[in-house]
Amino acid sequence: MKNLHDWGLLVLRIGTAGLLIPHGWGKLNKLITGLNSADGVQFYNFMGIGETPSLTLTVLGEFIAPILILIGFKTRWAAVPAAITMGVAGFMVHWGEGLSEMEHALLFFFPLVAIMLMGPGRWSLDRR
Repeated sequence: MKNLHDWGLLVLRIGTAGLLIPHGWGKLNKLITGLNSADGVQFYNFMGIGETPSLTLTVLGEFIAPILILIGFKTRWAAVPAAITMGVAGFMVHWGEGLSEMEHALLFFFPLVAIMLMGPGRWSLDRR
């Protein structure tokens, strides 16, 4: 039974992070393009910290942290910024747009919270 638990955590970790990384890659490209553009970065301004810091934090949560989750390195810690990013997207950015707009972010948020609570499982760099 323990073996199935570890397989489940591996699938959860790789599936969630593997699907989130392409979104983060797009945000990373948007950040690089915005920094090199005369118009600057155009993005949601989270709590008034500015568009560039907001997008930088999003890149951390959608690209850097999922890479760490994927390989199972500092997994619980990496799940925190990823879950926060998806929580902000679901509950703040898309709030009021209806469930269909919130749903995508929330479908990442809940597995990331589960990873944060359950850890990476046996097959991870954290367990080596």
